[in-house]
Amino acid sequence: MTISADSGPARIVTAVLRDGDRVLLCHRSAGRRWYPDVWDLPGGHVEDGEDAKQSLVRELREELGITAPEPSGPPVHQIRTATFHMRIWLVGRWTGTPVNAAPEEHDAVAWFEKGELGGLRLAHESYLPMLTAVLAT
Repeated sequence: MTISADSGPARIVTAVLRDGDRVLLCHRSAGRRWYPDVWDLPGGHVEDGEDAKQSLVRELREELGITAPEPSGPPVHQIRTATFHMRIWLVGRWTGTPVNAAPEEHDAVAWFEKGELGGLRLAHESYLPMLTAVLAT
């Protein structure tokens, strides 16, 4: 994908997959250009002409091999920087078992409980309080 200088910040969609008292994270490979060797949320770039919610469904299928419904509500969290705008939705149901279907992007996917999150290198500093809040509800 080519992003021109005048295209504005990249549009990113991600999901917090919650299964009871745990959430799923993807470990970004050490060789990745952006945010290498950190735990991140599954998701990716919104493609031209694509709705953000449709993009999330596609990304979860591509990265984890699961089928999730389009989110019905607003994102649970958003991150805006000069280079990207990320919307994060809570996903609590899906069909299939999440696996690492994108080994070129991630070298692992794993479930974590609240007490395990503090010891991880997360891709963004706002993830820990957001994930902790999601797991508290």
